[in-house]
Amino acid sequence: MTIDEEVRAAGLRAKEASRALRSAPTAKKDAALRAIAAGLRANSAPIKAANAEDVAAARKNGLSEAMIDRLTLTDARIEGIARAVEEIVALPDPVGRVEGLVRRPSGITVGRMHVPLGVVAMIYESRPNVTIDAAALCLKSGNAAYLRGGSEAAHSNAALASIVHAALHETGLPRDAVVLAPAAREATKAILGLTGIVDVVIPRGGEGLIRFVAEHARVPVIAHYQGVCHLFVDESADPERAVAMTIDGKAKRPGVCNALECLLVHRAQAPALLPKLMAALAREGVEVRADRTAHPLMDGSVAARDDDFGREFLAKILAVAVVDDLDGALAHIARYGSGHTEAILTERYEHTQRWLREVDASCVLINASTRFNDGGELGLGAELGIATSKLHAYGPMGLDELTTRKWIVYGNGEVRG
Repeated sequence: MTIDEEVRAAGLRAKEASRALRSAPTAKKDAALRAIAAGLRANSAPIKAANAEDVAAARKNGLSEAMIDRLTLTDARIEGIARAVEEIVALPDPVGRVEGLVRRPSGITVGRMHVPLGVVAMIYESRPNVTIDAAALCLKSGNAAYLRGGSEAAHSNAALASIVHAALHETGLPRDAVVLAPAAREATKAILGLTGIVDVVIPRGGEGLIRFVAEHARVPVIAHYQGVCHLFVDESADPERAVAMTIDGKAKRPGVCNALECLLVHRAQAPALLPKLMAALAREGVEVRADRTAHPLMDGSVAARDDDFGREFLAKILAVAVVDDLDGALAHIARYGSGHTEAILTERYEHTQRWLREVDASCVLINASTRFNDGGELGLGAELGIATSKLHAYGPMGLDELTTRKWIVYGNGEVRG
C-alpha cells in the first residue's frame, strides 16, 4: 500500500468513527478521557523511554534547544498532560447545546445547535503533548482526530497514541476515533488532499510547516501562525513589574509560542528602566537586540537589525525598541505583530481601553504576562493551539472552537405558502 493509499484508508476509518462519536453520550466520552489520564500516569516510564529515543536523535541531528525543550517529556510534564485531560472531563460538553431559540411570526421556533466538525486533522511538530491534547479535545467535542506528528517525535507519539487506543477499547468507543498518520512529509501532503473526508486541518509548528499547509491544502485550514508577542511598558508603569513580566515572558520558556519576543518601552521610562532590565536579562542568559535608542542604555546588548523586529526567535533572544508613546507602540505592533498575543503594562485606564479596542491580536492583556495566552490558563482545559486566523476561531482552540452550529427548527405543521 502506498503512503497515499494508507493515508486515505485511515481517513475513511476516521470518518466512519466520527459518525459514532457524533452521538456518543458525555458519560462515555468522559470515561475514555479518565482512562487516558490514568494510562498516562501508569505508563510514565515507557513514555519517557520512548521520548528519550526521540530526544537523543534530536540532539544528534542538531535540533535547537528550543525544539528539544518542546520535545522533552518529564514526569512533571506527563502529570501536567494528565491533569489537562481531567480538566477537559470537568468541562461541559458543547455537543447538542442549543442557543438563541426564538419563535418566529410564522409559528416556527428556530435556534442553533452545537455539533462536531467531523474529522479534525492536526499536523504538528516536536510537541508530543499535542497528541494527547488533540485526542482529548476532539473526543470530548465529538470529533475524530487525524494526527500527523513530526518525525522527530515519532517514538513519543506512538507511545502516547497506544494509551489513547487502549482507553478507547476499554470504554467501547471506536479505535479509529484517533488515527496516527505516518510521520512522513508525503503523508502530510496526502492528508491535505482528503476532500470530503477531512473537515478541517490545523497546522501547529514553524513558519515552514504553516506555509506548506497553506500552499497545498485542498481542505479548510485554521492557521496557527507564529507568535511575535510584544509587551509595551507605558510611562506610568511600575519598573519592578516591568522587569518581572519581561523575565517571565522571555526567560522561563523561550521556545513556546506565547513567549515574549519584543519589548516596547515608553521613551520616558527608558533611561531608568533599561539598564536595570539589561542586568536582569543578562543574569538569565538572554541576548538583547536593541534599537538605536535602547542600545546605548543597555550595556552588553547587540544593535538590532531591521529583521529583528517582527521575528519569532523561540530562543533566549529579545528585541527591544523605544517608542514615543502609546501611539508609537500601537503603530509598531500594527507593522510587526502576528495577531497572536500583545500585552501592556500601564496605570492609565484610558490606555488600557485603547489597547483592548485597537490592538489586533487573538489575546490582548492588561498588566499580565504574554504567557497567559494559553488554553489552560484561560479556562479551556487543554488547547489545540492558538489560532491567528479569524475563521472560525481566533485564539486558543478549546471545546467550543471544535464545534460549529447548525440551524434547528421546531414546527407544528406550518407551511410557508
